[in-house]
Amino acid sequence: MDTPRQPVTFDQTLPALGQNRVLRNTYMLLALSMIPTIIGAMVGIQMQFSFLAGSPFMAFMLFLGIAWGFMWGIEKNKNSGLGVALLLGFTFFMGLMLSRILQVALGFANGASMITLAAGGTGAVFFTMATIASVSKRDFSNMGKFLFVGLIVVLLAMVANIFLHIPALTLTISAVAVLLFSAYLLYDINRIVRGGETNYVSATLAVYLDIYNIFIHLLNLIMMLTGERD
Repeated sequence: MDTPRQPVTFDQTLPALGQNRVLRNTYMLLALSMIPTIIGAMVGIQMQFSFLAGSPFMAFMLFLGIAWGFMWGIEKNKNSGLGVALLLGFTFFMGLMLSRILQVALGFANGASMITLAAGGTGAVFFTMATIASVSKRDFSNMGKFLFVGLIVVLLAMVANIFLHIPALTLTISAVAVLLFSAYLLYDINRIVRGGETNYVSATLAVYLDIYNIFIHLLNLIMMLTGERD
């Protein structure tokens, strides 16, 4: 009676083993991707890097164009070493872009502590969402369409605020973005755990973007609420 169950049990473990491997490789590549990000940020700070500071709208659109170009290349080559190389190049570019907000933060008297707080908060969000996504039996895939609509709304609000310069809107955008990308983090990791994402390069890209955006908008919130001028 028990004999027929053995092949079934064995077969059922194969997808789980595969997804554990994807999740493990994702976390390893994610950790590796932080190295070029940090290097890019340090280079940007040393160079006082400013991406078309005189034209915020053009800078934003050019940034999106370059970022989407990298992401397209990563997805096209996700099954080869070139995909990994492009991902690491992308994270260096994102580190350069990150340097601008870090320069602003370091202009405050408590700049270093605010950056540390934002990094710690981002780490706490990641740990919490990763834990929920890994242990929960719930399928969060139905959040995808809702989150995409939220992303479009946030992007449109960011473009509008380039021209409006409304502090309250900036604060609102950052608060909503932290919640949105925290939910995206839960969604993306849950997809890996449940077998919806089987390529660790694509998975790393998605999780990296979630973490990156959480950090930026959390730091922006902290600066607006607790920044101390010299």
